[in-house]
Amino acid sequence: MESVAISLFLLLAVVVSGWLSRLSPISLPTPVVQIALGAVIALSTGAAVDLQPDVFFLLFLPPLLFYDGWKIPKEGLFRDKGTILQLALGLVVFTVIGLGLLIHWLIPLMPLAAAFALAAIVSPTDPIAVSAIATRVPIPKRLMHILEGEALLNDASGLVCMRFAVAAVVTGSFSLVSAVGTFLWLAIGGLAIGIVVTFAVTRLKGIITRRIGEEAGSQVLISLLIPFGAYLLAERLHCSGILAAVAAGITMSYAEQSGQALADTRVRRNAVWDMIQFTANGIIFVLLGEQLPSIASRAAHVVQFTGHTDPLWLIVYVAAISFALIALRFLWVWVALRFTLFRAARKGQAVQRPSLRLIAATSLAGVRGAITLAGVLTIPFVVSDGTAFPSRNLIIFLAASVIVVSLLLASVGLPFLLKDLKLPPEPKMQAEEDKARAAGAEAAIEAIEQLQKAMKIGKNDTELYAEASARVMEIYRRRIDSQGLHGEAAKHLRRLEKIERDLRLAGIRAEREVFYELSRAHELSDETARKLVREADLLEARLTGS
Repeated sequence: MESVAISLFLLLAVVVSGWLSRLSPISLPTPVVQIALGAVIALSTGAAVDLQPDVFFLLFLPPLLFYDGWKIPKEGLFRDKGTILQLALGLVVFTVIGLGLLIHWLIPLMPLAAAFALAAIVSPTDPIAVSAIATRVPIPKRLMHILEGEALLNDASGLVCMRFAVAAVVTGSFSLVSAVGTFLWLAIGGLAIGIVVTFAVTRLKGIITRRIGEEAGSQVLISLLIPFGAYLLAERLHCSGILAAVAAGITMSYAEQSGQALADTRVRRNAVWDMIQFTANGIIFVLLGEQLPSIASRAAHVVQFTGHTDPLWLIVYVAAISFALIALRFLWVWVALRFTLFRAARKGQAVQRPSLRLIAATSLAGVRGAITLAGVLTIPFVVSDGTAFPSRNLIIFLAASVIVVSLLLASVGLPFLLKDLKLPPEPKMQAEEDKARAAGAEAAIEAIEQLQKAMKIGKNDTELYAEASARVMEIYRRRIDSQGLHGEAAKHLRRLEKIERDLRLAGIRAEREVFYELSRAHELSDETARKLVREADLLEARLTGS
């Protein structure tokens, strides 16, 4: 009962945090509000959920990373694959080395291997935090795709670096060859398992569905089980469960291009996954906030590991580490950009040079999140000889503080950096959307004509079927005709479509309100009212694109 009560309370906290975020006079991202609410809950009740890293990783990361991999635009992921890999791999190693040396210099009492462990666990950005920040901060699409791709892939590199740094502290030895081999096994094995599991499940599901038909509820449940299956199998084989979940999501997006799922299944599945993402994201940050008071309460004891007695030194260390993370990221992005421009110039390609503000925004957008906290809590309490792991509480305190600072800095700084920022031109999506709609309309007209010919139409119904076909095809013909318009004519058509959409939305909402009024007056049965309201909801969702 206690576990059930805690779960329900966390769900309530997610709801309340959304209200508080909207009521706040200052534009704060919801994650910041959720962290603050979690801290208030822990302080007021004197209790907090005991965050078990293994359970946390299993419950929250597979579905969220799977869904992020599923919905991330693949053309952007592969178009900017070089940039993403530079950030996900090169930047992580660069950060571990540079920040580790800085931490050891700042806190000489912390062993160098322990300093590298702290640097490794704060090096990966968090895809969940990045997505949450983007809901309130208007990050350009291409930059957002790069940040999401980086965050999906750099968890494995950061956690592997931390694992070997911790092993060096525990055993007193380190092997570069072993580290590289283990990383390759974790990464390649995790990616392969995610691809194979998703491909096998979707193929088997397709075979069964063709034989016995499709049930929407079962299809949704299968999509929920895939990330957990991929994650558990990868962890069982000592590969990266995180990368397995990501690869499973990316593979799922390709598997879904077959279009075999029914429309009702896709609508229900999207609704379920949106709810899971919203709920799990919120719970993660509330749990993170609940851990902060207990971590902060040990500050007076933690400061002893630094060689000082004043807890204010901890603020200095947090500020220095946070600034160093941004500076190292800025330096890496700037150097990588110069290298990219140099290669483009050698190939004779004309590339617009991004401004320093865009590079600064990219640096500031590298926020840390729950993966950092869960990872740092896996640090063992003792080393091989039975003595305490050096500076463990200090490492946990600094990592948790860096998470909060990175979220706050991104929330405050990104709107300022991105305001009126001139960006390199992005591919225009409207042209390809119009082209796809026209192609779809031509296929629809052809299908209607073929169906009309295949129908056994009586003499009395010939005119009726012709009229019905003409009415349906008129919608598609208008869509095809609009492709030949340019300039002012195209702008006029866009305005006309917008006005038409607004008028239709007004009509749908008025229509739905009447359905509710008739239902309240008992002039319409509940079953019929639900049917009519659902039809109105689907029409509105189609027009608004939600």
